[in-house]
Amino acid sequence: MSAARGEAAAEEVRRVVETVFRMESPRLIAATARLVREIGTAEELAQDALVAALEQWPREGIPDRPGAWLMTAARRRAVDLVRRRERYARKLAVLGRELETAPPAGDPAEDPAAVPDAEAIDDDLLRLLFVSCHPVLSPRSRITLTLRLLGGLSTAEIARAFLAAESAVAQRLVRAKRTLAEREVPFEVPVGEDRQARLGSVLEVVYLIFNEGYAATEGEDLVRPALCEEALRLARVLAGLMPREPEVHGLAALLELQASRLAARTGPDGYPVLLRDQNRARWNRLLIARGFTALGRAEEAARGAPHGPYVLQAAIAASHAGAHRYEDTDWARIATLYGLLARQAPSPVVELNRAVALGMAEGPERGLALVDALAAQGALDGYHLLPSVRGDLLARLGRGPEAAAEFRRAAALTRNARERALLLRRAAESGPDSAYPDGK
Repeated sequence: MSAARGEAAAEEVRRVVETVFRMESPRLIAATARLVREIGTAEELAQDALVAALEQWPREGIPDRPGAWLMTAARRRAVDLVRRRERYARKLAVLGRELETAPPAGDPAEDPAAVPDAEAIDDDLLRLLFVSCHPVLSPRSRITLTLRLLGGLSTAEIARAFLAAESAVAQRLVRAKRTLAEREVPFEVPVGEDRQARLGSVLEVVYLIFNEGYAATEGEDLVRPALCEEALRLARVLAGLMPREPEVHGLAALLELQASRLAARTGPDGYPVLLRDQNRARWNRLLIARGFTALGRAEEAARGAPHGPYVLQAAIAASHAGAHRYEDTDWARIATLYGLLARQAPSPVVELNRAVALGMAEGPERGLALVDALAAQGALDGYHLLPSVRGDLLARLGRGPEAAAEFRRAAALTRNARERALLLRRAAESGPDSAYPDGK
């Protein structure tokens, strides 16, 4: 084989190794973290398995079961590390027979029995998800750690996704792992009331990741599909791991239905397309079907109990998805659902959305009254969607100059360039001040 062909073959093997590792890294970290009880160490062990594959696979060929090879290699290193530690006796009491029956050193690819079964891997992933989203961490740290450990994203990829400095993301990861170690957070899935309390944090993290992709808070792009896809993948994994939790299926349904509209949310120029103007033929019917299926599972799992916040939001998304035309939207039902959501999870943002629905169901005067009441409370000061909604309601009432002022105020508050351009365009269309900067 020529040197050039040899280099090409080695490069192909390297790409395969990196692809497999990215797919398998959450499982590798989860399985080794169960053994060593430290996320940082588990990451290092998974990386060690990657290095071993990069060294061995070019010489020996890609194994038939590359994921199993990596899993076995990582677990052996975890077992060896635990055995070397001074606290081995205490760890051994926890690990029990798993360590006693650990396979001898050799070719991992020839020892498939060393790989945990699917149920054990699922348990490990669930533990890792709950640890990554532990309330001792700040919401931003939970998101970053979840994307790193469960999403397999690199530090650079996370930094790009959130328009942050790579060094800042790296420091956040280090601090998060140190906090978990110092607080001695157990590597386990909580039970009972603690589980319900912690589940809320897990769902919130996945929801926040999706929202940042669906409507980016800052930067040049309105939508970041990679974040939406990652959150959707995590929601599907979580639904498979916790099939009896209605809110888990509710979140999965919500994200499927919201993701179905991604292609229609922006035009060819990258600028936002309002819901009423979207081409519904571009909505993804497969994702809509998946969303309705997940919503049905949520209702079945609830067994008649009152719906939680994510199930209610999914029901709202389903009302939009079920309307073939904007004019067919059942705004009265959506307003009712927002009323239920306001009682389940009261917040000014929910009330603002209810105002939109009431403005469509009962007329813009009704919506404007609720928006003005929210504005008087001051809870949404600085939130650009409040003046944006107010501007829309005023425009529908024929109060163009007032609407234009609200759209300009909203544009000044948003940090997203595409959204700002849309708001300024609406300001120009609503009022006489068409010479307002960037308003043409």
